[in-house]
Amino acid sequence: MSGEDGDRDGGAEGAPPEQLALIRESVRQAKGPRAKPRTWRGAALAERLPVARVLVDKGVLHLDRYFDYAVPEELDADAQPGVRVRVRFGAGRHRVRDGRREGGGLIDGFLVERLPESDYAGPLAALAQVVSPERVLSEELLGLARAVADRYAGSLADVLQLAVPPRSARAEQKPSPAPLPVPEAPAVGTWARYERGAGFLEALATGGAPRAVWNALPGPEWCEELARAVAATLASGRGALVVVPDGRAAARVDAALTALLGTGHHALLTAEAGPEKRYRQWLAVRRGSVRAVVGTRAAMFAPVRALGLVAIWEDGDDSHSEQHAPQPHAREVLLLRAAQDKCAFLLGSWSCTVEAAQLVESGWAGPLVAVREQVRQSAPLVRTVGDGDLARDEAARAARLPTLAWQAVREGLKHGPVLVQVPRRGYVPRMACAQCRAAARCRHCAGPLEAHDAGALGCAWCGRAETAWHCPECGGFRLRAQIVGARRTAEELGRAFPAVPVRTSGREQVLDTVPGTPALVVSTPGAEPVADGGYAAALLLDGWAMVGRPDLRAGEDALRRWIGASALVRPQGAGGTVVVVAEPTLRPVQALVRWDPVGHAVRELSERAELGFPPVSRMAAVTGSGEAVADFLAAVELPPDAQVLGPVPVADAVIGRPRRAGGPPLGEHWERALVRVRPGSGAALAAALKAAQAARMARGGDEPVRVRIDPPDIG
Repeated sequence: MSGEDGDRDGGAEGAPPEQLALIRESVRQAKGPRAKPRTWRGAALAERLPVARVLVDKGVLHLDRYFDYAVPEELDADAQPGVRVRVRFGAGRHRVRDGRREGGGLIDGFLVERLPESDYAGPLAALAQVVSPERVLSEELLGLARAVADRYAGSLADVLQLAVPPRSARAEQKPSPAPLPVPEAPAVGTWARYERGAGFLEALATGGAPRAVWNALPGPEWCEELARAVAATLASGRGALVVVPDGRAAARVDAALTALLGTGHHALLTAEAGPEKRYRQWLAVRRGSVRAVVGTRAAMFAPVRALGLVAIWEDGDDSHSEQHAPQPHAREVLLLRAAQDKCAFLLGSWSCTVEAAQLVESGWAGPLVAVREQVRQSAPLVRTVGDGDLARDEAARAARLPTLAWQAVREGLKHGPVLVQVPRRGYVPRMACAQCRAAARCRHCAGPLEAHDAGALGCAWCGRAETAWHCPECGGFRLRAQIVGARRTAEELGRAFPAVPVRTSGREQVLDTVPGTPALVVSTPGAEPVADGGYAAALLLDGWAMVGRPDLRAGEDALRRWIGASALVRPQGAGGTVVVVAEPTLRPVQALVRWDPVGHAVRELSERAELGFPPVSRMAAVTGSGEAVADFLAAVELPPDAQVLGPVPVADAVIGRPRRAGGPPLGEHWERALVRVRPGSGAALAAALKAAQAARMARGGDEPVRVRIDPPDIG
C-alpha cells in the first residue's frame, strides 16, 4: 500500500479535534438503516393479559376479522388498546419454533383489546412492534367504523384507513394545548329569522339533542348560524362536529367560529392543511384538547369527545361521497353517529335533498325553516327564458345570451358584479348550425363535431379533423356551440362588454371571493365565488343541459346548483335578479322561481316512493364484466324481497377524457346490475353481498366485481 493510500486511510485519525467533532456529529445525526422488528424468539410473555387481539391492515373481505398475537413482556406497557402495531402475517401453521409461530410478512394493524387467553388453540405469533404508544383508536371510533363497514358491505380495515389519518411522529411528540374553559351560550343572532331557531339553540345550550333539517335562507349568514349552533353545544360542556363540502366552505365556518369564540376552541381538518398539521389537529381532538371540529368529508370520523352535535352542510354535494372503499356518504355516517352517541343532528342547505325530506317525513327530524314572508324578503327575483322565448328572440340566435339576459347584465353591472353560471367548462362544446340549429356531424362516421382550444373542429368518435363543414339541412356555413364552456362564455361576454373586467372560476382556478365592484364572473356549478355585498344579478345558462341529464337526481341536482348560485345574489328588495335559461314549465324551474326547494323534494320523494327508488328503498350496484356480474349474481344469496334490475352496459372509457368514477378501464366493457330491496332489508342485502364478495376473493382467480351500496348515480 503506498503512502498516499495510507494517508487517505488514516486521515480521520490525524484530523484536527474540531473536524473529528464534526464527523462524530454528522454520524450521530445520520439516519441508519431501519432495523427489522424482532421475532421475540424465546422472550418472556406479559404476565397479565398476554394475548393481543389485532385488526390487521388487510382490506380484503375474507380477512375482515381479528387475529390474536402474543404480547412480549418488553412490549407490555406500550401494547395498550388503540395503539398502532406491526405484526407478522401469513406465516402458516407449520412454521413454529419454541411453541411460537414465526415468519410471514410485516403488516400494520391496530391493537383492539388485551385478553387473558386466546380462543385459538394453536401457537400464536408475537407482536413484532408497537409503532407508537399513542392510543389513536377509541372504542367509540371502532364501533362507528364497524357500523359503517356493515352498512356499506366493506371491511373494517378499509373504513379505519378513512377514519385514522397517517401517523406523523413529529406531531405525536408535540403536546396538545390545554383545553379552554367552556364558553358562554351565544345570542340567538340571525337564528331569530327561523320559526324554531331560538328554541333549537336553547336546546343545544341546555344539553338537549334536537334533530333538525334546516332550510337556510339565501345569503352569507349560514356560516355564522352554524358557528352559533357549535358555540351553543360547547356551552353545554359537549363537543360538536361540522362537515362541509370543500375547503372554501370550511374556511368560512372557521372564520365565523373564530370571530364568535376566538382561537383555540375548534380544530380545522382539511386536506389543505398538509399531513403533519392535520394529524396534529386530529390528535388535539383525540386527546380532548379541542371539543369542536370543522372539516371536509374525512372529518366525519373525527374522534370528538362527549359529542353533542353533528352537522352537515349541503348534503347533496358530490364531495360528501367518499371515492375510496367502501365509499360511505358523510350524511349517512353522521346519522350513524347521532344514533350511536344520542346527540343532536343538524342537516343544513339552501336547497333540500330527497333524503333530507325523508328524515322530516318520517318524523326522525323536525323542519327548521323560515316563514314565507321572510323567504320572499331574502331571495332575489327569478325570471325565466324558455324555448318559446328563444325561438322568438332574434338576439338569442346570433349571440350567446337572449335579450332578457342582456338587459339583466347591463342593469346589474351598474350596481355591482354579475354572476354567470355555465354547466360546462373549457372548450369541448358540441357544435350546431348557427342558422337552423341542426347538430353538426362528421361526414365519415356521423359522430358529433367538437371545437377544441385552437378553434379546430374534430369528431368526438373517430377523431378526424373537419376543415370544410357545411350544414346539409340549410346549406349554412356558420357554426355555434350548443353548450358553451366557461372560458368561451367569458370571451364572448368580454367582447360584448369591453370595459368590464371578466373573471372565471372553475376547475383550473377556483376563486374564493370577488370585490363588490362591477365585473362579470363566469363560473361552473359549485365554483361560484362569494361577492362582497352580494351579486347584483346572476345568469343561469343552458339549464336544459343540467335538467336533461339521464339520471334520477338530475332535477334535484339542477335545482341545488341553481339555488346555490342564486343564494349569492342580493335580495329582490336590493335589486337582485336571477335569469335562468330553461323551460319554465319544468318542476325544478318552478321551484326556483317560488324558492321552494322543500316542496320540490317532498314531491320527488312521493314519486320515488311510488316507483320504489331510493331513498325509500335500499339499492346496490354490482359492476364488472358481463360474465363476472352474472356469476356473482348467481352465487349471492339475496334477501327474499330483492329485485335485480339489469344488467345493462356501462359507458366505455374514452381516450383523452377523464375516467368516470366507477367506470371501466380503457378498453374494457363492463355491465352493471342494480339490486333493490324494500325498507328494512338493507342490512340483509349488505351482508349477503359482502359474504358473496368475500367468498369470491377467497377463491382467487375470478374476475373482479365491484359492489357499491347506495350508488349516487343509478341513471
